[in-house]
Amino acid sequence: MPLILCGTPIGDVDDASPRLVATLAAADVVAAEDTRRLRALARRLDVAVPGRVVSYFAGNEAARLPDLLAALSAGATVALVTDAGMPGVSDPGYLLVRAALDADILVSVVPGPSSVTAALAVSGLPSDRFVVEGFLSRRGAERRRQLDALVAEPRTIVLLEAPHRIAAMLADLAAAFGPERQVAVCRELTKTYEEVLRGPAGEIAAVAAERELRGEITVVVAGAPPRAAVEADGAELRTLVDALVADGLSRRDAVTAVADETGVARKLVYAAATA
Repeated sequence: MPLILCGTPIGDVDDASPRLVATLAAADVVAAEDTRRLRALARRLDVAVPGRVVSYFAGNEAARLPDLLAALSAGATVALVTDAGMPGVSDPGYLLVRAALDADILVSVVPGPSSVTAALAVSGLPSDRFVVEGFLSRRGAERRRQLDALVAEPRTIVLLEAPHRIAAMLADLAAAFGPERQVAVCRELTKTYEEVLRGPAGEIAAVAAERELRGEITVVVAGAPPRAAVEADGAELRTLVDALVADGLSRRDAVTAVADETGVARKLVYAAATA
């Protein structure tokens, strides 16, 4: 029998599909990221979950594999659910899917809401090509390194972040990408206090520093301008930096000042200034 990946509501329970309800009611085993949240969801959907319910979260993914694979091999239908959205997309699931496929077990999906596509749709930024980076590192230095590596990414970028780290992450993002890079910070999508903040990274970072942004947060970042355009502006950027250095600024401070003034990422200004 199959492993069924079940998309669950990201907020509004009315977004649950009839197939999700039917799958939860019929599965022999339900592997849930948080069993308490699963029970709460089932109550709100008014559906009984008669199958065996087991926990399946980031900390026990590998340990759970033998039991779940044994159940699947014995003919059981296993439904996999995470707290919100689609299993395997910045949530536990990949290891089980890969193991099931390697064992020639059918893997199916019950589509559902996704914070990634929901945020992309309302961001106002290009969504024809995008990349999902998910959660960045909790450590500041590593997070800044990851952001630096994304500066030249031409596709729209989707990031996820916890509310207690969002202000620091946005500050790092504005420093790496430049204060004029367009972003959309989407919080509590489909919920009562849904809010989308759109604008230049520097302005949105300032808002996050002034007030607490609560709830589930998805950040959408505009892709970098075409490399040809950046390279064409290299001579102009170098001229601006040189002029500030001639006025007495250190090259480091001059690069930062030009990045702030033009909205071009500091990394690109530095590259132009030292070419």
